[in-house]
Amino acid sequence: MDGDREVGVGPHPPPWPDDPRFDEGLLEQGDRRNVVDRYRYWRHEAIVEDLDRRRHTFHVAVENWEHDFNIGAVVRNANAFLAEAVHIVGKRKWNRRGAMVTDRYQHVHHHPTIEEFVEWAAGAGVPIVGIDNLPGSVPIETTDLPRSCVLLFGQEGPGLSDAARFASDLVCSITQYGSTRSINAGVASGIAMHHWILQHQFDR
Repeated sequence: MDGDREVGVGPHPPPWPDDPRFDEGLLEQGDRRNVVDRYRYWRHEAIVEDLDRRRHTFHVAVENWEHDFNIGAVVRNANAFLAEAVHIVGKRKWNRRGAMVTDRYQHVHHHPTIEEFVEWAAGAGVPIVGIDNLPGSVPIETTDLPRSCVLLFGQEGPGLSDAARFASDLVCSITQYGSTRSINAGVASGIAMHHWILQHQFDR
């Protein structure tokens, strides 16, 4: 069964690679981390350095006023789509279990208030793109997202706070076709990030 299959690789057979990116402990013991094959046996710092050379120009932010359990999924998606950084707005503590350790490879910043987050965005010169199905929002499917921007997601349930919506330069909705009123921030973040990738992956 798939659930019984061991993740990763075992000890590296000799001779070991002569490369400073490799971790001798992992070479000796095996590498069971949740990383792509390219990074097997690499030191954690070497993986982050390599990711930093290739990161995309969008950021991701999520409001955290009630310890939203979707934040871990947002961080995991940010790693999968190689976001520049993740920004937690509100409470500092969040449930890291859903991130599946990907937060170790992702730059995560904290802003206690929306005002401080907006100040950071203005200083960084990145427009804020809110993602929520709100009156006046525009369909993300037909919207050209800025190459440099921060995608902002709200809490599960209430969505973007009034302050976050007011602070957004643009609010995009994700078109839905069923009976549910909304999708959670983890799913929405993956859709929005992939939409950015489709538009800008060849802009470099």
